[in-house]
Parts: sequence; structure tokens; C-alpha cells
Amino acid sequence: MNKKIALILLVVAIPLFGFSTDPIPDAEHDYLVTISTDYGDMKIMLHDDTPKHKKNFVKLARAGVYDNLTFHRVIDGFMIQTGDPKTRNKPADYDPSIIPETLPAEIRENHKHIYGAVAAARLGDKKNPERRSSGTQFYIVENTKGAPHLDGKYTVFGQVIDGYQVINKIADQPTGKNDRPKENIRMTVEVKKVKRDEMFNF
Repeated sequence: MNKKIALILLVVAIPLFGFSTDPIPDAEHDYLVTISTDYGDMKIMLHDDTPKHKKNFVKLARAGVYDNLTFHRVIDGFMIQTGDPKTRNKPADYDPSIIPETLPAEIRENHKHIYGAVAAARLGDKKNPERRSSGTQFYIVENTKGAPHLDGKYTVFGQVIDGYQVINKIADQPTGKNDRPKENIRMTVEVKKVKRDEMFNF
């Protein structure tokens, strides 16, 4: 009897563990991303049709890779960029091997660089003809008219759905060399699994 009970518990435990760690939503659920800064919070949804970028972002966020990183490149009227692990202000408490060097491009015609679009940074075409994305770095479009000159060239994998004023506040900060803010603007990132029909109920 004890062996049977142990076997049942093992069978039940395996799918529960897989459900809690596998960063792929089922048909009824999705992931709501919250980026918190001293200037407020941004809520972000990730696109289903850029699955490699979506899965990678969720994995890194859950591991704490993005916590305590800065917005290291800010251009008012264009975009704000973050995600460089070198800008972390304390020792990493995650396994660096989980960070991919690059990701295959997932450029979709239906995802434009509109205001609040979240896209993956990358090296230029000369060094990166396949337009592979950075494994961690991303930017958020701050221009209310968008950045259409980037359409079809970078992978847009998400969209800000709340907290646009935070994008603007960060973009307004004074910058120095290489468009780096003079004062560090750090973030923490939380990923919460929610029902799709509750995505905008925050």
C-alpha cells in the first residue's frame, strides 16, 4: 500500500513541478510583466508569435537576471534601453549559463515599433546579417509617433499596456556619454501568470 501511495504522489508531483517552472502559457493563461522603477511601474504583455523571445524573457525574469539592472541608454524622443547584466550593482545570484548569447530573429510584420513597443536590441547588420537578438537587452519605444524606421529590422516581442508615463519620465532624465543617464535608473522585473481575460484587470 505504501509503495502505491508513494507512486501516486510521485506521478502527481511531476506535472505540478513542470507547470510551475515551464514558461509557456496554456490556452487560457498568459504572463503579465511588471517592470518597477523609482519612477513607477510599467505593465507589459509578451507576444505569442515571438515564442523564443517570450520564453527567454520569462525564464530570465523568473531567475532574477533583470533585477538591479539599469536603463543604460536613454534617448528622449526615441527609446529607453536596458537588460545589460554588466550594469548590475551586486553579485549575480543566478546561473550565468542560463543567459543565451543571442536569439534567432522573430521579426513579424504585424508588430510595429509603435509607442510602448518592447523590442530586442542587437548588433548591426554588418556584424549580424541574420539580425539575431541580444540574449538579454531590450528597448522600449518612447516616441509617441513610434519608430517606423526600425520596422522589419528588429524583433518586437512585447507591448507596454500600462505605465506609459514611466517611459516618458525615464526618457526625460539627463544623460551623459553614450546616452547613459547621469543617475542610475534601476529596475526589478516580476512575471505573473494570469488568465488571459484578466490581463488588463490590474
